[in-house]
This record gives sequence, C-alpha cells and structure tokens, in this order.
Amino acid sequence: MEYIVDTKKLTKRFGKEYAVKDLDMKIPKGEVYGFLGPNGAGKTTTIRMLLGLMKPTTGTVSVFNKNLQKEKIEILRKIGSLVENPSYYPHLTAYENLESLRKILDVPKKRISEVLEIVRLTNATNKKVKGFSLGMKQRLGIAASLLHQPDLLILDEPTNGLDPSGIIEMRNLIKQLPAEYDMTILISSHLLAEIDQIATSVGIISKGKMIFQDSIEEMRKLAQQNVILKVNDSEKAWQSLLAKGIQAENKEGLVYMREQSDQGIANAVRTLVQDGFSIYRVEEEKRSLEDIFLSMTSEGKLQ
Repeated sequence: MEYIVDTKKLTKRFGKEYAVKDLDMKIPKGEVYGFLGPNGAGKTTTIRMLLGLMKPTTGTVSVFNKNLQKEKIEILRKIGSLVENPSYYPHLTAYENLESLRKILDVPKKRISEVLEIVRLTNATNKKVKGFSLGMKQRLGIAASLLHQPDLLILDEPTNGLDPSGIIEMRNLIKQLPAEYDMTILISSHLLAEIDQIATSVGIISKGKMIFQDSIEEMRKLAQQNVILKVNDSEKAWQSLLAKGIQAENKEGLVYMREQSDQGIANAVRTLVQDGFSIYRVEEEKRSLEDIFLSMTSEGKLQ
C-alpha cells in the first residue's frame, strides 16, 4: 500500500511534558483520514510537525516517500493546509484575497475561478470578505489551500464554530475532493460523529499516543451489537445456553448474547423455548461509535 504520510516514533516534548509520543501515523493514498482525539490530545502539534512548522524532538516524518527534514520545500509545494482560523484581508473581495496569494504561488489566473467554483463561492467572487459568514470564510480558506493543486490537503478542525448548514456544506465539499481531484485528505476533529460521516480511515490519538488506526469499517465493527433476552429465569436460561455452546452473559436479570447472525439468535431462542423457558422480550443493544471513542480515550486503550 502506498502511504502519502508515514511517521515513525514521532515525538514532541515541551520540557518534561510529551505533547506527542512515539506516533506512527500512516495515511494511504486517496483516503480521507480522520484524525480524532479530545482537545489537547496532540492533534494540532502533530499537524504542525507534518507541515514543518514545528521540529520533532525525535522521530521522522515521511511525506510522498520523502524525508520532511531533507526535502521540506519540495514536499510543502504539494501540500495545502487550513490550520486554525484562516487569515484574510477583510476589506478585499474573495477574488482579490486569492489573487494576492496566487502571485506568491505563481499559478495561472484561471485557477482562482476554478477554486471558487470547487468551494461553491462563485457568486461571492466580488464580495468583500468582511461580509462573509463563518462557513463562507472557511470555504474561502479551503479555496486558498487548493490554489496550487495540492496532492495532500490538511484540515485542522475545519467545522469548528460552523452552524449545521455550514457543517453539511463543509462535509460535502471534503467528500468530493479525493475522487474528483485525486487528493488525499487529513482532517482532524474531536467530534466522532463528524469523522464517521466523512472519513474512510481513522487514527485516534489520546494523551499524545495513537491508540487506534485502521479503516472506518474496522472501527464500526467494534460497535458490536448485543442481543438482550428477558426470560423468566435468567440464571438458568444463561446456563442452558452455555451448556449448548452458545456464548452468553447473565447481568441484572437479563441474558446478553454477542451474536451477529439472525440464524444464531433464532437458534438460541428456539433452544430456550424447547427447554421450557418463557421469553418476554428480545431486543438489540448497539454500542455506538461515540461509546467506543469515549471508552478508548478515557482509558488510553481499546476496551
């Protein structure tokens, strides 16, 4: 697999405190990589090191299979970023703001109208930025980061402070970029529900350490369902299931089964009925991704 970003033992220490410790981050090409963690977990510090804005205490950063320390300028030419709040000239229009940046980047003028169309700000081309909503300003920030057609886009908490419609706009924009523009995206957030709707792979950081890194599907698998049975004698029903090799737990007068297949559940119910138990209720208990995230970050490991 080709990794656009690959860090090894990436560590940043401030005095005796570790902001990031031994971080191995791997971002596959073409993915939307959700970088998740509570506020203060080390996300922004990591991003600053990936952008060469902060020097690691120890460890290495490889981007596009190149060492960031040795080939920093070449790497940064192919990265677009929106870290914290984008900065603008409020008295200038959207076009004029992008034009001032375009001259520095030395890209063709037609690129301004292209990026404004990508972020759906064409109608606001000649409007002054001081009249923009927060969502429009964030989208203009992304337009600026796309001017030089980057291969990697790094967005640090891009939905912070946005209203629900602004969040939906941002989400839809981010989702379209990899397929349409052959781009890899790193998006950091402390909101699991947000990442769950955008990302294809996930890295979770807690207290500076990576505690989970895999596809979003693998993370969803952790949200395994329990089937809860309410029966007339939970203790005996539980023992009856165990005797037949069916995994179950007896808790607070209810029988919990971690069973994924409909057929397996049907067999367990049939077994109990044949053994003379009365079944009052069968229900499904799902563990949300939010529960998993909280359990991971509070303990600093998978539960």
